[in-house]
Amino acid sequence: MSIGTEIPIASIGKIANYAGKQVRIQGWLAHRRSSGSIHFLRIRDGTGFIQGVLEKKSVPLGVFESAGRLTQESAITATGLVRQDSRAPGGYELSLSDVTLVSESVDYPITPKEHGTDFLMDNRHLWLRSPRQHAIMVVRAEIIRAIRTFLDERGFLLVDAPILTPSACEGTTTLFETDYFEQKAYLTQSGQLYMEAAALAFGKVYCFGPTFRAEKSKTRRHLMEFWMVEPEMAFCDLEMNLRVQ
Repeated sequence: MSIGTEIPIASIGKIANYAGKQVRIQGWLAHRRSSGSIHFLRIRDGTGFIQGVLEKKSVPLGVFESAGRLTQESAITATGLVRQDSRAPGGYELSLSDVTLVSESVDYPITPKEHGTDFLMDNRHLWLRSPRQHAIMVVRAEIIRAIRTFLDERGFLLVDAPILTPSACEGTTTLFETDYFEQKAYLTQSGQLYMEAAALAFGKVYCFGPTFRAEKSKTRRHLMEFWMVEPEMAFCDLEMNLRVQ
């Protein structure tokens, strides 16, 4: 977007639309390295990553020195010219004319060095900022969108099943139990029973939500918590079932 003649605010994911133009990126500093009179700033904004090049000779000294003190994951606003470069990840770089600190990051724990999975899971809310985890979340969202679109376009109605339930759908030994106003309730193992009832009201239904199993995960195929899609159809024989599957 832009206001009057101001430099437009651009997202990295759509930076190709601004080739040859001045833009402003609002994001976070993923990594910084310096080579004498040049700072290379890797910036992310949630839609992607881009490298910004800040040359000492091209900006006021104060801007250059401030950029050299930026810490990992500090929030910044970076202004510069979008330049096509086949060597750059994504095919574009920013020739920076200004970098402004919005909020400084202090003692950010996840550094470019290798970290163990236990440490990264303890800092899961920060690990999401890394390129690999970012990509995983984008792929996951696309898979969920595709599943829902497939069922929605074939006349299935989304019905949300309760997460707290009074009984088991699977084995009773894998239930997470909790107190529910002086009664026992359990984290759902499946929305199946609710979908069976809903199918008799709407014909074709599905739920798509979290399910739980109170068993320690010993392999990649056994999870204590996962999301599951469960369609149910009335008047459905084996052949119809196989076609949907």
